[in-house]
Order: sequence, then C-alpha cells, then structure tokens
Amino acid sequence: MLEAAHLVRRFDDKVAVDDVSFTVPPGVLTGFVGGNGAGKTTTMRMIMGVLAVHDGAVRWNGQPVTAADRRSFGYMPEERGLYPKQPVLDQLVYLARLRGSSASSARQRAAQLLERFHLGDRAKDKLESLSLGNQQRVQIAAAVIAEPAALILDEPFSGLDPVAVDSMVELLQEYAAQDVPVLFSSHQLDLVERLCDQLVILANGRVVAQGSVPDLRGSARVKYRLVVDGDSGWVAAFPGVRVLETEGATVLLELEGTSTRELLTEALARGSVRELAEVRPSVSEIYREVTA
Repeated sequence: MLEAAHLVRRFDDKVAVDDVSFTVPPGVLTGFVGGNGAGKTTTMRMIMGVLAVHDGAVRWNGQPVTAADRRSFGYMPEERGLYPKQPVLDQLVYLARLRGSSASSARQRAAQLLERFHLGDRAKDKLESLSLGNQQRVQIAAAVIAEPAALILDEPFSGLDPVAVDSMVELLQEYAAQDVPVLFSSHQLDLVERLCDQLVILANGRVVAQGSVPDLRGSARVKYRLVVDGDSGWVAAFPGVRVLETEGATVLLELEGTSTRELLTEALARGSVRELAEVRPSVSEIYREVTA
C-alpha cells in the first residue's frame, strides 16, 4: 500500500502542499483531482522523491519509502522526460534494463507494449518524429516497461485519442487486477468517474474531499427532479422546497422541511406527475461543490 501522511511542501513563503494525507491500497485505482496549482504534481513528485518532503512522510507497505522502493514504481511525470532523438524501441529497452531486465526480456516487453499502443511499425523511428499523442503513448509504455509495483501517473490521458484512452483504461485496470496501487491525476472528470475506485480532491494544496464515488455522492446534498403536466410555478411557493432550476414542466429542487410524500401529494392534487426522482451528483458537480 502507498501512503501519503501529512505531506507538506513549501516554495519560499508559499505552502504548495499543506498537510495532505491519503492512501492508495493495492488494486485500487485512485483519481487525483484538482485545478491548476492545487498541489497534485508537487505531491506526486514528493512521493517519487523528485522533490524533498518538508514535513510528513511517504510510506510503502507501512514503512518509510526507500530509493529502492521508488525504483520499483512506474512514474509518468507531468513534463515528459524521454529522449526526442533516440529511436522509440531503443530507449524503452534502455529504461527496462535500468530497472534490471535482461536485454532479451526488455526488447520483448518493449515490442509488446508498442504493439499494444499501435506503434509497432514506428519502433525504429525517433521519438521526435511521432505526433504528440503517439509520444504520449510511448511515455506510458516507459512507465510500465518494468512491471511496476505501483503506478504514479501525472495526466496520463492528456493528448490521447479515444482509441488510446481505451487502451490506457484497459492497461490500468489490468494492473489494478494484479493488486498494483494506481494513482493518477486527470482533468477529465467523466473519465475519472467511470474508471476510479476512489478519489482524492485537492484545492489550494489541501485535501478537501476523498473517498469512493458512491461515498462522495452520498455525502452531497440530495436533489430531486419533479416533472409535472402543466404549470410548475407553484413548486417554488410550496413550503419546505428550495427550487434550484426550472425548465418548463421540470423542476430541480432540494427539500428543506418537507417530505417527498407531501410534495408528491400536492403535485398529484394539481394534475399528473410524470416523474419524481432522486438526483445524485456527478463527480464534476461534487468537484465544483467542494472546491468552491
């Protein structure tokens, strides 16, 4: 298990990461979410030892993380770090051998990953000759080339086309199925909602919410959608109802002192009711609420 415990990082007088704590259990896909400058990249760099930790600790399986532990992690930095003038296959083999793979197994593994990302025919090409999206695929291959014990990925879906996104999702799910802890940041909240087992949401260097998507939804205020036949203007005047949005016969509302039964009874007394349903927030809505 990977654990960030009360991490703090300062840049001069600015506290960029302020008492950040979370865990990434084995086999759990954890989405790291926050706006620009929220502290995600800085936290990931501290986990990987790229930046010093000013306070707190990073733990791996309950013990302080070591340099040897970190060498077993797969890391994809925000600023891509491959060699633009080196052939794609050669540098993947080189990176795998740095992690202890034999030449033959490194070449076989690199070739498999390139085929998986539809780059088998570009293996001998220099990285700089590839499109930005394909360079991103090579960077992903580099992160997993040595069968990592944990995955730390900073915006891995950035610049990928839908086919590559699907391949990446499949790859991450495979590692999770092998009990590998996976932490990745992304601004694509719909993808995070679909893919992640748990979320950690940062704002201004602090964790403002964390938990599974169902738990986060359950902690949000419950909204209801009422759809009636005819005029819905009466709903705003009904005691104990707070109207959030009205569009024709559809009203989005919260209950503040009345029950769904009382509201439904009143609506039926005024005509037909097409729908009265609970509306749980999306990850995007949760994010906006907790970071406002």
